[in-house]
Amino acid sequence: MLRLCSLVLLALAAPVSARESLGIYGQWGAFRDDGGPRCYAVAMPSRSSSESDFAAFAAISNWPNKRVRGQVHFRTSREIGEDARVTLRVGRDSFTLTGSANNAWAEDAEGDAAIITAMRGAATMVLTTRDADGRRFTNTYDLSGVSSAIDAAALGCTGR
Repeated sequence: MLRLCSLVLLALAAPVSARESLGIYGQWGAFRDDGGPRCYAVAMPSRSSSESDFAAFAAISNWPNKRVRGQVHFRTSREIGEDARVTLRVGRDSFTLTGSANNAWAEDAEGDAAIITAMRGAATMVLTTRDADGRRFTNTYDLSGVSSAIDAAALGCTGR
């Protein structure tokens, strides 16, 4: 129940005109914002290795009007250090992300697709980087329900 409340609070924190819940699936939620529109699957980390400065989350978003589908985005729990390497381990697969401030993304649409494919077949994913003081930190995500949430988000923006 706490996880459900956290997901709802996270979704409500984003600035939008109107938001609709498309469902809660395991540790992931799916939502549609009409202003845009934008549909997305989102989750908060199940654990972080150090104290958090920000409310971290992972999101897979679709913006039909911008022809963007399946864009992977992370808000990290701490600010990413300058020139710090950001890596994402999904099951046995590893990806290098680009990042700045407290945000990280795949380098391109092909990277997004590869990450989503890996997420669908894994139990957890771990984002690892260093903060501005050079301290290593991680954000770990439980991937239970991620496939259903991604699918719900994709269907939520179909025909829009």
